[in-house]
Amino acid sequence: MKYVLGIDLGTSGTKTVLFDQEGHGVCSATVEYPMAQPQNGWAEQDPADWWHAAVSTIRTVLEKSGVDKKDVVSLGISGQMHGLVMLDKDGNVLRPSIIWCDQRTQVECDEIHEKVGKEKLISITANPALTGFTLSKIMWVRKHEPEIYAKCRHILLPKDYVRYMLTGDYATEVSDASGMQVLDVPNRCWSKELLGILDIDEALLAKVYESPEVTGHVSSEAAALTGLSADTLVVGGAGDNAAAAVGTGVVEDGRAFTTIGTSGVVFAHTSKLAIDPLGRVHTFCCAVPGAWHVMGVTQAAGLSLKWYRDTFCQAEKDAAAMMGCDPYDLMNQQAAQSPIGANKLLYAPYLMGERTPHLDADCRGMFFGLSAMHTRRDMLRAVMEGVTYALKDCLCVLEGMGATPETMLACGGGGKSPLWRQMLADVFGLPVATTVNTEGPALGVAILAGVGAGLYPSVEEACRAMIHQNPAQMPIAENQPKYAAVYEVYKQLYPANRELFKALAKL
Repeated sequence: MKYVLGIDLGTSGTKTVLFDQEGHGVCSATVEYPMAQPQNGWAEQDPADWWHAAVSTIRTVLEKSGVDKKDVVSLGISGQMHGLVMLDKDGNVLRPSIIWCDQRTQVECDEIHEKVGKEKLISITANPALTGFTLSKIMWVRKHEPEIYAKCRHILLPKDYVRYMLTGDYATEVSDASGMQVLDVPNRCWSKELLGILDIDEALLAKVYESPEVTGHVSSEAAALTGLSADTLVVGGAGDNAAAAVGTGVVEDGRAFTTIGTSGVVFAHTSKLAIDPLGRVHTFCCAVPGAWHVMGVTQAAGLSLKWYRDTFCQAEKDAAAMMGCDPYDLMNQQAAQSPIGANKLLYAPYLMGERTPHLDADCRGMFFGLSAMHTRRDMLRAVMEGVTYALKDCLCVLEGMGATPETMLACGGGGKSPLWRQMLADVFGLPVATTVNTEGPALGVAILAGVGAGLYPSVEEACRAMIHQNPAQMPIAENQPKYAAVYEVYKQLYPANRELFKALAKL
Protein backbone atom coordinates (compact mmCIF):
# COMPACT_ATOMS: atom_id res chain seq x y z
CA MET A 1 0.00 0.00 0.00
CA LYS A 2 1.26 3.48 -0.91
CA TYR A 3 0.45 6.61 1.09
CA VAL A 4 0.20 10.34 0.44
CA LEU A 5 0.31 13.31 2.82
CA GLY A 6 -1.97 16.33 2.76
CA ILE A 7 -0.78 19.38 4.69
CA ASP A 8 -3.34 22.16 5.23
CA LEU A 9 -1.71 25.40 6.35
CA GLY A 10 -4.60 27.44 7.73
CA THR A 11 -4.85 30.78 9.49
CA SER A 12 -5.43 29.34 12.95
CA GLY A 13 -3.33 26.19 12.59
CA THR A 14 -1.80 23.53 10.36
CA LYS A 15 -3.41 20.12 9.95
CA THR A 16 -1.56 17.21 8.39
CA VAL A 17 -3.38 14.04 7.33
CA LEU A 18 -1.89 10.77 6.09
CA PHE A 19 -4.06 9.00 3.49
CA ASP A 20 -3.76 5.61 1.86
CA GLN A 21 -3.97 5.44 -1.92
CA GLU A 22 -7.72 4.77 -1.75
CA GLY A 23 -8.30 8.08 0.03
CA HIS A 24 -8.92 6.76 3.56
CA GLY A 25 -7.56 8.96 6.34
CA VAL A 26 -5.05 6.97 8.39
CA CYS A 27 -3.89 9.53 10.95
CA SER A 28 -4.04 13.29 11.46
CA ALA A 29 -2.49 15.94 13.70
CA THR A 30 -3.06 19.67 14.20
CA VAL A 31 -0.94 22.44 15.72
CA GLU A 32 -2.37 25.92 16.29
CA TYR A 33 -0.52 29.26 16.22
CA PRO A 34 -1.39 32.94 16.83
CA MET A 35 -2.22 35.85 14.57
CA ALA A 36 -0.87 39.29 15.50
CA GLN A 37 -2.81 42.52 14.88
CA PRO A 38 -0.28 45.33 15.51
CA GLN A 39 -2.83 47.96 14.42
CA ASN A 40 -6.54 48.06 13.66
CA GLY A 41 -7.12 46.21 10.39
CA TRP A 42 -3.61 44.70 10.28
CA ALA A 43 -2.93 40.94 10.42
CA GLU A 44 0.45 39.20 10.52
CA GLN A 45 1.92 35.79 11.30
CA ASP A 46 5.41 34.41 11.83
CA PRO A 47 6.35 31.97 9.02
CA ALA A 48 8.46 30.05 11.55
CA ASP A 49 5.21 29.07 13.28
CA TRP A 50 3.96 27.48 10.04
CA TRP A 51 7.17 25.53 9.55
CA HIS A 52 7.32 24.29 13.14
CA ALA A 53 3.66 23.23 12.90
CA ALA A 54 4.34 21.36 9.65
CA VAL A 55 7.35 19.54 11.11
CA SER A 56 5.46 18.63 14.28
CA THR A 57 2.32 17.37 12.53
CA ILE A 58 4.22 15.38 9.89
CA ARG A 59 6.34 13.67 12.52
CA THR A 60 3.27 12.96 14.66
CA VAL A 61 1.23 11.28 11.91
CA LEU A 62 4.18 9.17 10.80
CA GLU A 63 4.94 8.02 14.34
CA LYS A 64 1.31 7.34 15.30
CA SER A 65 0.44 5.54 12.07
CA GLY A 66 3.48 3.28 12.07
CA VAL A 67 3.64 3.62 8.27
CA ASP A 68 7.09 3.08 6.76
CA LYS A 69 8.40 6.41 5.50
CA LYS A 70 9.41 4.78 2.20
CA ASP A 71 5.73 4.07 1.50
CA VAL A 72 4.83 7.79 1.69
CA VAL A 73 5.39 8.51 -1.99
CA SER A 74 4.31 12.14 -2.23
CA LEU A 75 2.79 15.10 -0.44
CA GLY A 76 0.84 18.22 -1.27
CA ILE A 77 0.37 21.45 0.66
CA SER A 78 -2.78 23.55 0.86
CA GLY A 79 -2.45 27.06 2.19
CA GLN A 80 -4.15 30.24 3.26
CA MET A 81 -3.86 32.45 0.20
CA HIS A 82 -2.40 35.92 -0.48
CA GLY A 83 0.09 36.09 2.42
CA LEU A 84 3.38 37.86 1.68
CA VAL A 85 6.58 36.06 2.72
CA MET A 86 9.81 37.93 1.94
CA LEU A 87 13.19 36.17 2.07
CA ASP A 88 16.75 37.50 1.73
CA LYS A 89 19.46 36.02 -0.49
CA ASP A 90 20.11 33.26 2.05
CA GLY A 91 16.44 32.29 2.37
CA ASN A 92 15.94 33.97 5.74
CA VAL A 93 12.58 35.58 6.56
CA LEU A 94 12.87 39.39 6.52
CA ARG A 95 9.64 40.36 8.31
CA PRO A 96 6.41 38.78 9.63
CA SER A 97 4.08 37.69 6.87
CA ILE A 98 1.28 40.12 6.05
CA ILE A 99 -1.61 37.68 5.63
CA TRP A 100 -4.83 37.53 3.62
CA CYS A 101 -7.16 39.40 6.00
CA ASP A 102 -4.86 42.41 6.44
CA GLN A 103 -6.51 45.63 5.30
CA ARG A 104 -3.71 48.22 5.40
CA THR A 105 -3.14 48.57 1.63
CA GLN A 106 -6.08 50.53 0.23
CA VAL A 107 -3.78 53.38 -0.86
CA GLU A 108 -1.62 50.90 -2.76
CA CYS A 109 -4.71 49.40 -4.40
CA ASP A 110 -5.73 52.84 -5.59
CA GLU A 111 -2.21 53.35 -6.92
CA ILE A 112 -2.36 50.06 -8.85
CA HIS A 113 -5.66 51.07 -10.47
CA GLU A 114 -4.21 54.48 -11.35
CA LYS A 115 -1.01 53.08 -12.90
CA VAL A 116 -2.44 50.02 -14.63
CA GLY A 117 -6.09 50.94 -15.19
CA LYS A 118 -8.84 48.91 -13.56
CA GLU A 119 -10.13 47.40 -16.79
CA LYS A 120 -6.64 46.36 -17.93
CA LEU A 121 -5.88 44.91 -14.49
CA ILE A 122 -9.05 42.80 -14.55
CA SER A 123 -8.29 41.65 -18.10
CA ILE A 124 -4.86 40.38 -16.96
CA THR A 125 -5.46 39.15 -13.41
CA ALA A 126 -9.26 38.61 -13.61
CA ASN A 127 -9.69 40.70 -10.45
CA PRO A 128 -9.56 44.33 -9.34
CA ALA A 129 -6.85 45.45 -6.93
CA LEU A 130 -7.79 44.25 -3.46
CA THR A 131 -6.29 44.88 -0.05
CA GLY A 132 -6.18 41.17 0.71
CA PHE A 133 -4.11 40.27 -2.34
CA THR A 134 -0.31 40.00 -2.33
CA LEU A 135 0.56 42.67 -4.90
CA SER A 136 -0.62 45.60 -2.78
CA LYS A 137 1.30 44.15 0.20
CA ILE A 138 4.50 44.07 -1.87
CA MET A 139 4.00 47.71 -2.79
CA TRP A 140 3.23 48.65 0.83
CA VAL A 141 6.51 47.14 2.02
CA ARG A 142 8.41 48.86 -0.80
CA LYS A 143 6.93 52.21 0.26
CA HIS A 144 6.97 51.91 4.06
CA GLU A 145 9.87 49.53 4.70
CA PRO A 146 12.34 50.24 1.86
CA GLU A 147 15.24 48.71 3.76
CA ILE A 148 13.36 45.39 3.93
CA TYR A 149 12.40 45.53 0.26
CA ALA A 150 15.99 46.24 -0.74
CA LYS A 151 17.13 43.02 0.93
CA CYS A 152 14.32 40.91 -0.56
CA ARG A 153 15.37 38.29 -3.12
CA HIS A 154 12.42 35.88 -2.97
CA ILE A 155 8.67 36.41 -2.56
CA LEU A 156 6.62 33.38 -1.57
CA LEU A 157 3.11 32.52 -0.44
CA PRO A 158 2.58 30.83 2.95
CA LYS A 159 2.34 27.24 1.71
CA ASP A 160 5.23 27.84 -0.67
CA TYR A 161 7.43 28.92 2.24
CA VAL A 162 6.77 25.54 3.86
CA ARG A 163 7.56 23.92 0.50
CA TYR A 164 10.86 25.83 0.41
CA MET A 165 11.72 24.63 3.90
CA LEU A 166 10.86 21.06 2.92
CA THR A 167 12.64 20.99 -0.43
CA GLY A 168 14.88 24.02 -0.88
CA ASP A 169 12.91 24.89 -4.04
CA TYR A 170 11.36 28.27 -4.81
CA ALA A 171 8.10 27.19 -6.46
CA THR A 172 4.39 27.96 -6.54
CA GLU A 173 1.38 26.81 -8.56
CA VAL A 174 -1.37 28.46 -10.54
CA SER A 175 -4.27 28.39 -8.06
CA ASP A 176 -2.42 30.14 -5.22
CA ALA A 177 -0.45 32.37 -7.58
CA SER A 178 -3.75 33.64 -9.03
CA GLY A 179 -4.36 35.38 -5.70
CA MET A 180 -1.08 37.29 -5.81
CA GLN A 181 -2.44 39.61 -8.53
CA VAL A 182 0.68 39.41 -10.68
CA LEU A 183 -0.39 36.28 -12.57
CA ASP A 184 -1.83 36.42 -16.08
CA VAL A 185 -4.83 34.26 -15.12
CA PRO A 186 -6.10 33.52 -18.67
CA ASN A 187 -2.62 32.34 -19.72
CA ARG A 188 -1.49 30.85 -16.35
CA CYS A 189 1.90 32.62 -16.15
CA TRP A 190 3.44 35.74 -14.55
CA SER A 191 2.40 38.93 -16.33
CA LYS A 192 5.51 40.62 -17.68
CA GLU A 193 3.39 43.61 -18.70
CA LEU A 194 1.99 44.16 -15.21
CA LEU A 195 5.35 43.62 -13.51
CA GLY A 196 6.91 46.13 -15.90
CA ILE A 197 4.29 48.80 -15.25
CA LEU A 198 4.73 48.45 -11.48
CA ASP A 199 8.53 48.01 -11.59
CA ILE A 200 8.63 44.65 -9.82
CA ASP A 201 11.47 42.28 -10.73
CA GLU A 202 10.12 38.94 -11.98
CA ALA A 203 13.24 37.29 -10.50
CA LEU A 204 11.67 37.79 -7.07
CA LEU A 205 8.87 35.39 -7.98
CA ALA A 206 8.96 31.61 -7.87
CA LYS A 207 8.56 29.22 -10.82
CA VAL A 208 4.87 28.50 -11.56
CA TYR A 209 3.58 24.92 -11.89
CA GLU A 210 0.20 23.29 -12.40
CA SER A 211 -1.22 21.99 -9.12
CA PRO A 212 -0.61 18.22 -9.64
CA GLU A 213 2.90 18.73 -11.08
CA VAL A 214 5.94 17.58 -9.11
CA THR A 215 7.98 20.59 -7.95
CA GLY A 216 10.73 18.69 -6.11
CA HIS A 217 11.35 16.23 -3.30
CA VAL A 218 11.99 16.37 0.43
CA SER A 219 15.55 17.44 1.27
CA SER A 220 17.79 15.34 3.50
CA GLU A 221 17.68 18.08 6.16
CA ALA A 222 13.86 18.22 6.15
CA ALA A 223 13.70 14.41 6.08
CA ALA A 224 15.72 14.27 9.29
CA LEU A 225 13.40 16.78 10.98
CA THR A 226 10.08 15.32 9.82
CA GLY A 227 10.78 11.60 9.59
CA LEU A 228 9.92 11.56 5.87
CA SER A 229 12.04 9.89 3.22
CA ALA A 230 14.21 12.08 1.02
CA ASP A 231 12.55 10.26 -1.91
CA THR A 232 9.10 11.68 -1.07
CA LEU A 233 7.85 13.85 -3.95
CA VAL A 234 6.29 17.27 -3.40
CA VAL A 235 3.63 18.50 -5.86
CA GLY A 236 2.39 22.00 -6.56
CA GLY A 237 -0.53 21.72 -4.16
CA ALA A 238 -3.21 24.43 -4.11
CA GLY A 239 -4.61 27.46 -2.40
CA ASP A 240 -7.02 26.54 0.36
CA ASN A 241 -10.22 26.91 -1.65
CA ALA A 242 -8.88 25.22 -4.77
CA ALA A 243 -7.73 22.36 -2.54
CA ALA A 244 -11.14 22.18 -0.88
CA ALA A 245 -12.71 21.92 -4.33
CA VAL A 246 -10.62 18.85 -5.14
CA GLY A 247 -11.29 17.42 -1.68
CA THR A 248 -15.05 17.70 -2.21
CA GLY A 249 -15.07 16.65 -5.87
CA VAL A 250 -15.96 20.09 -7.24
CA VAL A 251 -13.73 19.62 -10.27
CA GLU A 252 -16.29 19.58 -13.09
CA ASP A 253 -18.83 22.08 -14.46
CA GLY A 254 -22.10 22.43 -12.54
CA ARG A 255 -20.58 21.71 -9.13
CA ALA A 256 -20.19 24.15 -6.24
CA PHE A 257 -19.34 24.28 -2.56
CA THR A 258 -19.58 26.61 0.40
CA THR A 259 -16.82 26.60 2.97
CA ILE A 260 -17.06 28.19 6.39
CA GLY A 261 -13.49 28.41 7.60
CA THR A 262 -11.88 31.55 8.99
CA SER A 263 -13.23 33.22 5.87
CA GLY A 264 -16.30 32.06 3.99
CA VAL A 265 -16.39 31.08 0.32
CA VAL A 266 -18.96 30.17 -2.30
CA PHE A 267 -17.07 28.43 -5.10
CA ALA A 268 -18.05 27.16 -8.57
CA HIS A 269 -15.91 25.26 -11.09
CA THR A 270 -15.81 26.29 -14.76
CA SER A 271 -13.97 24.96 -17.79
CA LYS A 272 -14.47 28.34 -19.49
CA LEU A 273 -12.91 31.55 -18.27
CA ALA A 274 -15.61 33.75 -16.65
CA ILE A 275 -14.80 37.18 -15.24
CA ASP A 276 -17.14 39.53 -13.37
CA PRO A 277 -16.53 42.98 -14.95
CA LEU A 278 -17.49 44.62 -11.65
CA GLY A 279 -14.86 42.63 -9.78
CA ARG A 280 -17.23 41.48 -7.04
CA VAL A 281 -16.11 37.86 -7.18
CA HIS A 282 -12.74 36.30 -7.88
CA THR A 283 -11.74 34.26 -10.90
CA PHE A 284 -8.65 32.09 -10.36
CA CYS A 285 -6.92 29.21 -12.07
CA CYS A 286 -8.12 26.07 -10.32
CA ALA A 287 -6.21 22.94 -9.35
CA VAL A 288 -7.46 21.09 -12.45
CA PRO A 289 -5.05 21.88 -15.30
CA GLY A 290 -6.70 24.06 -17.96
CA ALA A 291 -9.71 25.07 -15.84
CA TRP A 292 -10.72 27.96 -13.57
CA HIS A 293 -13.00 28.66 -10.65
CA VAL A 294 -15.18 31.60 -9.67
CA MET A 295 -15.67 32.38 -6.01
CA GLY A 296 -17.20 34.95 -3.73
CA VAL A 297 -15.51 35.56 -0.38
CA THR A 298 -16.73 36.95 2.92
CA GLN A 299 -13.77 37.86 5.11
CA ALA A 300 -14.92 36.83 8.59
CA ALA A 301 -17.14 33.72 8.52
CA GLY A 302 -15.79 31.22 11.02
CA LEU A 303 -13.68 34.07 12.35
CA SER A 304 -16.90 35.75 13.50
CA LEU A 305 -17.94 32.69 15.49
CA LYS A 306 -14.42 32.22 16.89
CA TRP A 307 -14.36 35.88 17.93
CA TYR A 308 -17.73 35.43 19.64
CA ARG A 309 -16.55 32.22 21.34
CA ASP A 310 -13.35 33.77 22.65
CA THR A 311 -15.06 36.99 23.76
CA PHE A 312 -18.38 35.81 25.22
CA CYS A 313 -18.37 32.02 25.66
CA GLN A 314 -15.97 31.24 28.47
CA ALA A 315 -18.74 29.29 30.23
CA GLU A 316 -19.16 27.03 27.20
CA LYS A 317 -15.41 26.60 26.90
CA ASP A 318 -15.13 25.62 30.57
CA ALA A 319 -18.10 23.25 30.35
CA ALA A 320 -16.78 21.66 27.17
CA ALA A 321 -13.41 21.04 28.82
CA MET A 322 -15.14 19.24 31.70
CA MET A 323 -17.41 17.25 29.37
CA GLY A 324 -14.68 16.39 26.87
CA CYS A 325 -16.54 17.91 23.93
CA ASP A 326 -16.13 20.81 21.50
CA PRO A 327 -17.29 24.26 22.74
CA TYR A 328 -18.87 24.81 19.33
CA ASP A 329 -21.24 21.89 19.98
CA LEU A 330 -22.55 23.64 23.08
CA MET A 331 -22.75 26.94 21.20
CA ASN A 332 -24.82 25.25 18.47
CA GLN A 333 -27.23 24.00 21.13
CA GLN A 334 -27.56 27.54 22.47
CA ALA A 335 -28.12 29.07 19.03
CA ALA A 336 -30.81 26.49 18.21
CA GLN A 337 -32.87 27.80 21.16
CA SER A 338 -33.20 31.20 19.49
CA PRO A 339 -35.78 31.49 16.67
CA ILE A 340 -35.09 32.34 13.02
CA GLY A 341 -34.22 36.03 12.96
CA ALA A 342 -32.77 35.83 16.51
CA ASN A 343 -35.68 37.86 17.91
CA LYS A 344 -35.10 40.67 15.37
CA LEU A 345 -31.33 40.84 15.93
CA LEU A 346 -29.01 41.03 12.91
CA TYR A 347 -25.25 40.72 12.65
CA ALA A 348 -23.05 42.08 9.83
CA PRO A 349 -19.82 40.01 9.70
CA TYR A 350 -17.45 42.76 8.58
CA LEU A 351 -14.81 42.27 11.28
CA MET A 352 -11.97 42.49 8.75
CA GLY A 353 -13.56 44.68 6.06
CA GLU A 354 -15.32 42.84 3.24
CA ARG A 355 -14.72 41.44 -0.22
CA THR A 356 -17.87 40.13 -1.95
CA PRO A 357 -19.90 42.02 -2.94
CA HIS A 358 -18.82 45.30 -1.33
CA LEU A 359 -15.02 45.45 -1.82
CA ASP A 360 -14.69 47.78 1.16
CA ALA A 361 -11.71 47.67 3.52
CA ASP A 362 -13.31 50.24 5.85
CA CYS A 363 -16.59 48.51 6.70
CA ARG A 364 -16.79 46.94 10.16
CA GLY A 365 -19.00 44.44 11.95
CA MET A 366 -22.12 45.32 13.87
CA PHE A 367 -25.09 43.98 15.78
CA PHE A 368 -28.23 45.74 14.57
CA GLY A 369 -31.46 45.79 16.56
CA LEU A 370 -29.91 44.98 19.95
CA SER A 371 -32.32 45.44 22.86
CA ALA A 372 -32.56 44.57 26.53
CA MET A 373 -34.54 41.42 25.70
CA HIS A 374 -31.70 39.80 23.82
CA THR A 375 -29.62 37.02 25.31
CA ARG A 376 -26.28 35.51 24.39
CA ARG A 377 -28.09 32.76 22.50
CA ASP A 378 -29.76 35.43 20.32
CA MET A 379 -26.42 37.06 19.64
CA LEU A 380 -24.89 33.69 18.82
CA ARG A 381 -27.65 32.81 16.37
CA ALA A 382 -27.43 36.27 14.82
CA VAL A 383 -23.71 35.71 14.17
CA MET A 384 -24.40 32.40 12.39
CA GLU A 385 -27.27 33.87 10.39
CA GLY A 386 -25.27 36.99 9.45
CA VAL A 387 -22.48 34.85 8.03
CA THR A 388 -25.09 32.84 6.10
CA TYR A 389 -26.56 36.02 4.59
CA ALA A 390 -23.07 37.17 3.57
CA LEU A 391 -22.62 33.83 1.79
CA LYS A 392 -26.01 34.33 0.12
CA ASP A 393 -24.68 37.64 -1.22
CA CYS A 394 -21.82 35.67 -2.83
CA LEU A 395 -24.17 33.08 -4.33
CA CYS A 396 -26.38 35.78 -5.87
CA VAL A 397 -23.40 37.23 -7.77
CA LEU A 398 -22.35 33.79 -9.06
CA GLU A 399 -25.90 33.06 -10.20
CA GLY A 400 -25.88 36.36 -12.06
CA MET A 401 -22.82 35.13 -13.96
CA GLY A 402 -24.60 31.93 -14.98
CA ALA A 403 -23.11 29.67 -12.28
CA THR A 404 -26.32 28.17 -10.89
CA PRO A 405 -25.63 25.03 -8.86
CA GLU A 406 -28.24 22.35 -8.36
CA THR A 407 -26.81 21.26 -5.02
CA MET A 408 -24.28 22.71 -2.62
CA LEU A 409 -21.53 20.94 -0.73
CA ALA A 410 -20.59 22.31 2.70
CA CYS A 411 -17.08 22.11 4.13
CA GLY A 412 -14.82 23.82 6.62
CA GLY A 413 -15.34 23.90 10.37
CA GLY A 414 -18.74 25.58 10.05
CA GLY A 415 -19.85 22.94 7.56
CA LYS A 416 -19.70 20.34 10.34
CA SER A 417 -22.61 22.02 12.13
CA PRO A 418 -26.02 20.54 11.20
CA LEU A 419 -27.65 23.78 12.36
CA TRP A 420 -25.46 25.91 10.11
CA ARG A 421 -25.96 23.55 7.15
CA GLN A 422 -29.73 23.82 7.58
CA MET A 423 -29.42 27.61 7.61
CA LEU A 424 -27.50 27.37 4.32
CA ALA A 425 -30.12 25.07 2.79
CA ASP A 426 -33.00 27.34 3.85
CA VAL A 427 -31.32 30.60 2.81
CA PHE A 428 -29.84 29.27 -0.46
CA GLY A 429 -32.94 27.26 -1.35
CA LEU A 430 -30.68 24.32 -2.25
CA PRO A 431 -29.95 20.86 -0.89
CA VAL A 432 -26.75 21.05 1.18
CA ALA A 433 -24.60 17.93 1.50
CA THR A 434 -21.25 16.98 2.98
CA THR A 435 -18.67 14.49 1.81
CA VAL A 436 -18.07 11.27 3.72
CA ASN A 437 -14.45 12.30 4.18
CA THR A 438 -14.44 15.74 5.82
CA GLU A 439 -10.74 16.50 5.47
CA GLY A 440 -11.43 18.86 2.54
CA PRO A 441 -8.25 20.76 1.64
CA ALA A 442 -5.92 18.12 3.12
CA LEU A 443 -7.61 15.40 1.06
CA GLY A 444 -7.58 17.67 -1.99
CA VAL A 445 -3.82 18.17 -1.98
CA ALA A 446 -3.30 14.51 -1.11
CA ILE A 447 -5.26 13.65 -4.28
CA LEU A 448 -3.05 16.07 -6.22
CA ALA A 449 -0.01 14.38 -4.68
CA GLY A 450 -1.34 11.00 -5.78
CA VAL A 451 -1.86 12.25 -9.32
CA GLY A 452 1.67 13.68 -9.34
CA ALA A 453 3.08 10.36 -8.17
CA GLY A 454 1.16 8.46 -10.86
CA LEU A 455 -1.30 6.73 -8.51
CA TYR A 456 -4.23 8.25 -10.46
CA PRO A 457 -4.43 9.26 -14.14
CA SER A 458 -6.16 12.62 -13.57
CA VAL A 459 -7.67 14.83 -10.89
CA GLU A 460 -11.21 14.26 -12.19
CA GLU A 461 -10.89 10.47 -12.27
CA ALA A 462 -9.34 10.37 -8.81
CA CYS A 463 -12.21 12.43 -7.39
CA ARG A 464 -14.88 10.28 -9.03
CA ALA A 465 -13.34 7.18 -7.50
CA MET A 466 -12.47 8.50 -4.04
CA ILE A 467 -15.09 11.05 -2.97
CA HIS A 468 -18.58 10.13 -1.77
CA GLN A 469 -21.41 12.29 -0.40
CA ASN A 470 -23.61 11.95 2.65
CA PRO A 471 -27.38 12.46 2.25
CA ALA A 472 -28.21 16.14 1.73
CA GLN A 473 -30.16 18.40 4.11
CA MET A 474 -33.13 19.74 2.17
CA PRO A 475 -34.57 23.26 2.49
CA ILE A 476 -37.46 23.44 4.95
CA ALA A 477 -40.29 25.19 3.12
CA GLU A 478 -41.74 27.00 6.14
CA ASN A 479 -38.32 28.40 7.10
CA GLN A 480 -37.49 29.95 3.75
CA PRO A 481 -39.85 32.98 3.82
CA LYS A 482 -38.81 33.74 7.41
CA TYR A 483 -35.13 33.89 6.45
CA ALA A 484 -35.96 35.78 3.24
CA ALA A 485 -37.65 38.56 5.24
CA VAL A 486 -34.60 38.97 7.48
CA TYR A 487 -32.26 38.86 4.51
CA GLU A 488 -34.10 41.78 2.91
CA VAL A 489 -33.26 43.89 5.99
CA TYR A 490 -29.68 42.54 6.10
CA LYS A 491 -29.05 43.66 2.52
CA GLN A 492 -29.80 47.25 3.54
CA LEU A 493 -27.28 47.36 6.40
CA TYR A 494 -24.18 47.96 4.30
CA PRO A 495 -25.50 50.71 1.97
CA ALA A 496 -27.14 52.47 4.91
CA ASN A 497 -23.82 52.61 6.76
CA ARG A 498 -21.29 52.95 3.93
CA GLU A 499 -20.52 56.59 4.58
CA LEU A 500 -20.46 56.07 8.35
CA PHE A 501 -17.83 53.34 7.88
CA LYS A 502 -15.66 55.83 6.00
CA ALA A 503 -16.13 58.45 8.69
CA LEU A 504 -15.25 55.92 11.38
CA ALA A 505 -12.08 54.95 9.53
CA LYS A 506 -10.93 58.56 9.57
CA LEU A 507 -11.26 59.00 13.34
